Amino acid sequence: MNKFLAFVSLALVASQAAAVTEWGQCDSGLTCVYLNDYYSQCQKGAATGTSLPPVTTTTVSGPAPTAGTSLNQLLVSKGKKFWGTAADANTINIAANSAVIVSQFGAVTPENSMKWDATEPSRGSFSFSGSDFLVNWAVTNGKLIRGHTLVWHSQLPSWVSAITDKTTLTSVIQNHISNVAGRYKGKVYGELWDVCNEIFNEDGTLRSSVFSNVLGESFVTIAYEAARASDPTAKLYLNDYNLDSDNAKLRGLVALVGRVNAGTKLIDGLGTQMHLSQGGTGGVKAALTALAATGLDVAITELDIEGAVPSDYTTVINACVATPNCVSITSWGVSDPNSWRASSSPLLFDASYKPKPAYTAIVQALS
Repeated sequence: MNKFLAFVSLALVASQAAAVTEWGQCDSGLTCVYLNDYYSQCQKGAATGTSLPPVTTTTVSGPAPTAGTSLNQLLVSKGKKFWGTAADANTINIAANSAVIVSQFGAVTPENSMKWDATEPSRGSFSFSGSDFLVNWAVTNGKLIRGHTLVWHSQLPSWVSAITDKTTLTSVIQNHISNVAGRYKGKVYGELWDVCNEIFNEDGTLRSSVFSNVLGESFVTIAYEAARASDPTAKLYLNDYNLDSDNAKLRGLVALVGRVNAGTKLIDGLGTQMHLSQGGTGGVKAALTALAATGLDVAITELDIEGAVPSDYTTVINACVATPNCVSITSWGVSDPNSWRASSSPLLFDASYKPKPAYTAIVQALS
């Protein structure tokens, strides 16, 4: 197992704005269950207004990983590209957290530092202190980078939201992507970008945002063309949540990808976040199969599961392994206290950075 690393502290405050203001659109027979301001989920058999079932949280940690045990190595041995995790300076500067990333994961996704409010808070004025920190750390430690995210309706500066002119908004999107994606071109071991993030309603239609309201569906093509021009070798992904079953949202996404890629292929991969409820993994294999039918790469991009029940985690991992187009998995954090869903204990390592039973179950499933 790699040696623990300590890093010099760097102050970074990552702002979180409310991300999901529109929810409640589910297929027939499903009910939209609110988890928090960032995420809601369509579930079977839930009455309107019903809360999620109580979380069964496993508090007993598993044994420490043995020398040579690595989630990334195990997944790569199954023909996949990497198992990554979310990170930024605030968690990298926790020595125990960074040591787990170094030893267990093969890639990092910036949790906040590459979002629009962090990189271009005022028009034409760019700030890269947080994202540079992450990229430099990743390069030093030989980690791949999943850029996240270039066009998102949330954590968006008010000056962008106030734009009403098509020509202006097109130029602003192109300039933003050119500066952010272009900055890291050729500077990393490997790179992927979540170009557009969470652009769909639950019924598969486009979410109302400044981008869709001003430009219609064309903003998607504008964004991917700009990203391709800024970094021609990067893999360009479309990322969203509630793609956990073969539902209307997933079908709407697949249809849009078909339209955007009808001429020149712009979208290379599809990201399904998989912020799952306890016991909510039953539709995962069908969802991955439906996404893979596009012929594009498919990635699980923000995995966390309420309660971290071992069987829930192994269901997801086995589904990815069994789907050739499923190329990678990214956990949305390392240790429960640093999770955006901390109260539901959804990650693979506990507050002491010890592996939980779900970790042990995954190792056994992949070995």
